[in-house]
Amino acid sequence: MAVKRKNPKKYNSNAVPDNPVSEPFLENYTAYAGNGHQQSGAAILTAITKKPENRMTSFEKMNAVRLGISKKDLEDLKAKTRLDYDKLASALSVTRATLINKKKQEKFNAALSERIISLADIYSYGYEVFEDEDRFNKWMFRPNQALGGKLPYEFIDNQFGREEIKNLIGRIDYGVYS
Repeated sequence: MAVKRKNPKKYNSNAVPDNPVSEPFLENYTAYAGNGHQQSGAAILTAITKKPENRMTSFEKMNAVRLGISKKDLEDLKAKTRLDYDKLASALSVTRATLINKKKQEKFNAALSERIISLADIYSYGYEVFEDEDRFNKWMFRPNQALGGKLPYEFIDNQFGREEIKNLIGRIDYGVYS
């Protein structure tokens, strides 16, 4: 399934701030990538940054993991992705109780925080490429030939599966039959 981007623009190296500390990020962050396509999206874990997770640097993600992801951040992810606690628990390889038993501002441990950011990263990138949250959410639960007829959701419960889904979204972004 190839997704065509609307309004492709020329590459603009000045559109992406070099120093995220000195440049305020907008809630609907927009940048231009080297492939000539306009890329925009909103942050899913809004308590961490206004910047979409797929646009966060490795250092920003490491800092977020070290600080820990709060239950409120997880609730934001849950609402945006429309995944219930059972599906989230499966995707994050934890028990449902682990996700439910935290209070709003309590933080998850570093290992789980890393998986939450990784999941948010995939969804953020998918929303950007598909340009429609609902369309991407449905795509995650539709059999895909590139995955041997399996659902993309079935692959996101571990690091290697998440990488494969992110690569598949990237191929769709570049118009490669996937």
